[in-house]
Amino acid sequence: MASFTKFEEIEAWKTAEAIVVLAYGLLKEGPGSKDWALKDQVQRASVSIMCNISEGFESRSDRTFYDMLRRAKGSCGEVRTLMYVSAKIGHIPLAKYETIKPLCVKCSSQIQALMSHLEATRPEVPSRKRW
Repeated sequence: MASFTKFEEIEAWKTAEAIVVLAYGLLKEGPGSKDWALKDQVQRASVSIMCNISEGFESRSDRTFYDMLRRAKGSCGEVRTLMYVSAKIGHIPLAKYETIKPLCVKCSSQIQALMSHLEATRPEVPSRKRW
């Protein structure tokens, strides 16, 4: 696993950025643009992925970074679910959901890889095996 000097170098953060841009775009027009609550929740959850990765990294604490990665992974699942719901209720076409879903899966996997690396290499980060 590569070492990072700034959060912008983290691949999961870059993927999260693509999710934010796509999520905002998907709900910019059409029926989804008028569902303020859903639109707001998608936007906040997508930005939360990026923010939690960067906040955890900048904390300079491996334990805090790990905890913030867990939150980012949760937000990634939230975005995926909200966009699925958006497609199911007709706010966006199903094909549009299929463009964001792989990004969410990829980002979640990237975050999990970072978490696994921290579990394996940092003594202050408890391994799931010990939970």
